[in-house]
Amino acid sequence: MPLLSIENLCVTLGKHRILEEIELQVERGEIVTLVGPNGSGKSTLLRSIIGSIAPSHGRIQREPGLKIGYVPQRLSLDPTLPMTVERFLNLPHRHSLDAVAHALLQAGIPGAEVQQIASLSGGQFQRILLARALLDSPDLLLLDEATQGLDHRGIADFYRQIDSVRHTLGCGVLMVSHELHVVMRASDRVVCLHGHVCCQGTPERVMASSAYQDLFGLDTADVLAFYRHDHRHSHHHSHSAPPMDDSIPSHTSTTPVSERLH
Repeated sequence: MPLLSIENLCVTLGKHRILEEIELQVERGEIVTLVGPNGSGKSTLLRSIIGSIAPSHGRIQREPGLKIGYVPQRLSLDPTLPMTVERFLNLPHRHSLDAVAHALLQAGIPGAEVQQIASLSGGQFQRILLARALLDSPDLLLLDEATQGLDHRGIADFYRQIDSVRHTLGCGVLMVSHELHVVMRASDRVVCLHGHVCCQGTPERVMASSAYQDLFGLDTADVLAFYRHDHRHSHHHSHSAPPMDDSIPSHTSTTPVSERLH
């Protein structure tokens, strides 16, 4: 049984249909990345999974006892609020000192318990949010554009940490991202979303699909070449990806790629 299985999911907010007939599975130990233009429903899908948005139709089936860790797109805190990392990680439920220290180690920022939240850089704070999500050793880790505001090196370091976490915990990872180069290196499977699933499969197969090229432009050869070069030096995973759906929606955006990837 998959960690997560989504069948025929539809989400309507107000009078607008945001998601339509979404079919998606996440297996233990794999990294699945959602890509798509702004407004394509990526964050809405994650919020439906954690239960903050109720679907209008369809089913979300979770493995019994599934524990989910969630790293939001952003979290704003009052910079004048005196709060240590340890205190922040103990809200709203207190954890042992060992649990806090272990989560910080897994997130790649060991020994940060005594630091003030206000003194952290953007990259450090994202690591703290990751540590918070890891406190209960989740079976499924959800990341909603968790690298916003980081530079290229910070983004690459963060995704390397996610790869380490999934191997250490054996958890599944479902993440939303717009860093196409890094996504193609970091993912076992990519799902291209534009209100519905346009295509999905291994990164190389998705990049070669007409649906992906229609959404992100035909100038993806550099991304594909980068992916191929990187994977000549990378480990391959044993699990297989599901067949790719290469259908193209009738309402596909024609907005230039430079205006849609933010």
